[in-house]
Amino acid sequence: MEFTFYKYQGTGNDFVILDNREEFFPKKDSQLVAKICDRRFGVGADGLLLLENHPTADFKMVYYNSDGNLSTMCGNGGRCIVHFANYLEIISGRTTFEAVDGMHEATINNEGVSLKMNDVETFEVTDAYTFLNTGSPHHVEMVSDLQNFDVFGEGRNIRNKIYGTDGANVNFVEKQNASTFSVRTYERGVENETLSCGTGVTAVALAMFETENTSENKLTLNTPGGQLQVRFNKIDSHYTDIYLEGPATMVFKGIWQWKR
Repeated sequence: MEFTFYKYQGTGNDFVILDNREEFFPKKDSQLVAKICDRRFGVGADGLLLLENHPTADFKMVYYNSDGNLSTMCGNGGRCIVHFANYLEIISGRTTFEAVDGMHEATINNEGVSLKMNDVETFEVTDAYTFLNTGSPHHVEMVSDLQNFDVFGEGRNIRNKIYGTDGANVNFVEKQNASTFSVRTYERGVENETLSCGTGVTAVALAMFETENTSENKLTLNTPGGQLQVRFNKIDSHYTDIYLEGPATMVFKGIWQWKR
């Protein structure tokens, strides 16, 4: 058996995306997902996305980490699948779709996708870090000399020792100016540093505002894979109208030859 796949990247966070509206893909086969995502023996990706039919919205997004397991919300994956839906002509510039954390709205303009994230109002703030959930759980910690920081070693340690089996994504942040921050992220499920994390930079933006490291509500986040923007409003303790914005690009498409 064989099927067509599409390789996407959003600021270096890369995905294999499949049009699964005919439900051909064996969704419980975690080994197959992991093999497709493997960078030596497969296509290579941080995760795999399925675009599926939805009874009321334009489509449904199903996301797997590269370890083959179903995961929580992926912001860059959400932006890439919106671009893919536009490519398939399921949508035309604007969409509403469902992900694991609920409904999302998005718009696409050329290669840029603006994705509305869910509201956030719960923060755990300590002297060392901030923890919050932006569709996925995120640890946000400010450091010095981010370029030379041991993201893999320190991220893996925090992910396992503080957050246990379920884990959390770990974001290390350095302030550049009042509205610009550099971010590097260790992602659970990938169990490594990724070039960019959409829910991660969203968490960083909110955490920086919540801890008064910025008074700006539109921030630029520089990641190793490129630049993203996050804008939001805060009403009392409630963060709303949160948008993650940046490029989403189809890299290539191919055929996966699959033996059961």
